Amino acid sequence: MTDVRPEGPAAYRVHVDDDVAVALRPLATGERVTIGQLHVTTTEPIDAGHKIALHDMAPNDIVHKYGLPIGATTTSVAAGAWVHSHNLATRLTEAVGYQRHAARGRTTAPSSLPMPTFDGYRRADGRVGTRNEIWVLNTVGCVNTAAERIARAASERFRGRVDGIHAFAHPYGCSQLGDDLKSTQAVLGGLLRNPNAGGALVLGLGCENNQLPAFLRGAAPADSGRLRSFNTQDVADEIEAGIDAIGQLVQLLEDDRRTSCPASDLVLGHKCGGSDGFSGLSANPLLGHIADRLTSLGGTVIQTEVPEMFGAEQLLLDRAADDRVFDEVATMIDDFKRYFARHNQPVFENPSPGNKAGGLTTLEEKSLGAIQKGGRATVTGVLRYGQAVERGGLQLLEAPGNDGVSATAMTASGATMLLFTTGRGTPLGFPVPTLKVSSNSDIAERKPHWIDFDAGRVLSGVSTMAALSDELFTMVLDVASGRVLARNETHGYREIAIWKHGVTL
Repeated sequence: MTDVRPEGPAAYRVHVDDDVAVALRPLATGERVTIGQLHVTTTEPIDAGHKIALHDMAPNDIVHKYGLPIGATTTSVAAGAWVHSHNLATRLTEAVGYQRHAARGRTTAPSSLPMPTFDGYRRADGRVGTRNEIWVLNTVGCVNTAAERIARAASERFRGRVDGIHAFAHPYGCSQLGDDLKSTQAVLGGLLRNPNAGGALVLGLGCENNQLPAFLRGAAPADSGRLRSFNTQDVADEIEAGIDAIGQLVQLLEDDRRTSCPASDLVLGHKCGGSDGFSGLSANPLLGHIADRLTSLGGTVIQTEVPEMFGAEQLLLDRAADDRVFDEVATMIDDFKRYFARHNQPVFENPSPGNKAGGLTTLEEKSLGAIQKGGRATVTGVLRYGQAVERGGLQLLEAPGNDGVSATAMTASGATMLLFTTGRGTPLGFPVPTLKVSSNSDIAERKPHWIDFDAGRVLSGVSTMAALSDELFTMVLDVASGRVLARNETHGYREIAIWKHGVTL
């Protein structure tokens, strides 16, 4: 895979071996499209972000994009025709063999440049937060409203004394059993330990399966002195009790100060949602540059959305640091395919309707674009759902593609900032700063209250990938330092979602 460079005013071809190009703008019937030395005349209208055939293809021909197969034709396709769901189909199956190549390991060299810094909050366990907030978490959905009322009232009473006070509602914790309950506990425990939570209040009800004492024993926060908890059944007025508990935490947190920290202390979560045909050309490769830069400095990047690795697994496996990591990646991906099979669902039931409207056709195409968020960095580890991240390198996390679930999982694993690419747009935000990076300039212009950074400028030639990488990395350091707020913070978009995959009583 190579970086995208403009090859004409109307379309991009990602790789010299590709059979299709991506329309940069809507193309009319009979329009002559120039791509390098190649000239193609459209045979029908083609929307921006969608694919145009660069030569004639017969039924069952393999179609390449990014220099790799994205499916096979289902009919004859003429040069200049629109290539999409009506004439292109996936070739994915549940069973796939992985090649254990000899030459694997580090693909990005350690940086020789001076270490950039940001101003963060150093915690008792050595990790660094980008915010100094109080998070209100609850063991069970029954106390969601109480938690939200406590957070709102405390935010007013203690305004300006900490970076923020936020509650994160969820519907679980009762009527759960076994591994399903353990998953909920693992994610809530990970959120409790996130270094952006300088302090936390945990509310229980008292009768739920997720009993407060057992949950707290398993959660083990780095500094138990910054934790307050109670069951709402045990106090006369849960709102006043909660506000009082937060007042105690505020007194502890308000003396915290930002200190200069190396960029290697950053833990970024890279995510895509509402992708379009441009995501793999602009925003996702841009995040790949950030991943390469940060991991070369010794920093950490988390990447998840396992179903959006299907069809691109081998590229990730080829970057495994060693045989152990190779086996862990292969097992995680195969486990996820078996999860689909247990529910009698095909592994390729993706892209979503919005993805298809934006130009993506098969899961192979979506996956090859999606994994670019990890750049060329070495895969140093695999995290199971709810597991804490280890320091350094690109780490793959077990979680589905669902935006809410996967972004929450990265936060629970320790990400202190998320970089979230989108081509269709979404207001969604999470407990940590969530920088939205648009794949096209149109959504950035129409939704400035959603979008933090316009990567679409590389498509029009307004900027280069290298310049955008420098600009975005500077923004990351500014947001990490609290000098700049992400759009989700300024507009109050903060929420969580937990992966429910067991029975409910």
